[in-house]
Amino acid sequence: MVDDSSLVRQILSEGLAADPGIEVVGAAPDPFAARDMIVRLQPDVLTLDVEMPRMDGVEFLRRLMPQYPLPVIMVSSLTQKGKQVTMDALDAGAVDFVAKPGTGLAQGLKDMMMELRTKVKIAASANVSHWKHKRRSLLPSERQRLADTALAETTDKVIAIGASTGGTEAIRQVVTCFPAAMPGVIIVQHMPPGFTAMFAERLNSLCAMEVREARDGDRVRSGLILIGEGGKHLSLNRSGGIYKVQCAAGENVCGHCPSVEVLMQSVARVAGANAIGVMLTGMGRDGADGMVAMRRAGARTLAQDEKSSVVFGMPKEAWLRGGAERLVPLPDIGKEVIGLVEEMGRQT
Repeated sequence: MVDDSSLVRQILSEGLAADPGIEVVGAAPDPFAARDMIVRLQPDVLTLDVEMPRMDGVEFLRRLMPQYPLPVIMVSSLTQKGKQVTMDALDAGAVDFVAKPGTGLAQGLKDMMMELRTKVKIAASANVSHWKHKRRSLLPSERQRLADTALAETTDKVIAIGASTGGTEAIRQVVTCFPAAMPGVIIVQHMPPGFTAMFAERLNSLCAMEVREARDGDRVRSGLILIGEGGKHLSLNRSGGIYKVQCAAGENVCGHCPSVEVLMQSVARVAGANAIGVMLTGMGRDGADGMVAMRRAGARTLAQDEKSSVVFGMPKEAWLRGGAERLVPLPDIGKEVIGLVEEMGRQT
């Protein structure tokens, strides 16, 4: 673990070591000390503070991942700056993050440690080898060329995407391929409140399509990507010939809120054969049954393959249950979805 506070290092060490499946092999006060310890100790997972003097966690990640890919969990503050840096860290290769408790320190710390222990064990099996040969992002000029060859506008199609661990990077790779006139896209990425709006803002700066956090009653329309808000389920409704989203707080489904299962089941009911479902990297089974329902309703469905997944959990479950027609490498998913939209357009 890497944190500039000796107290935090002690708390994290004791909290992680409380799980018999986790051994804390070292604690570093800054990235410079961490660099040598990583090579010497060869840990399975690294926890990394977001904000540190001398070199912040993001800069360290940008240097570390191309040379020594390692599953990293960020430990983030809930400040606006902390959220921003956390999103930068996910872009730089972090697998996931946990937020430091704000109010209610005792209970908040207990909940945070439980979450951190869970995510460390998930990260231990994460595949981050692709950071050794990281593909560069499309330049704005290249994205504009994609937009210039946009599909004919389609208003009665819906694309539903679900993701969890490693999903922010996977979603980025997929949706930056989409032209400006792509049918409406609705996305659930497992992420707490406060981070989904920032994630949407970041994608909006990269995509030919407009991207924003979903609001209750928003219309799903061509050229718009809606990201489900953390802490609220995202589902699809239809009013006449218009698709709209519903955003509502509720109990966890498949362990999550927002839940991919809630999204996919609603798309199966409302859009049927007019939908495309995509399952990306993530731990667990959230959305697997929903994708089965989509396929039974006539939707076209894809899931990310094992080699390109950070965690081959959710895509694997969708595939094994028959919800996904085929497994597709992440770099190809965007163009595969575009091809399905064109195929569906020809059929109508």
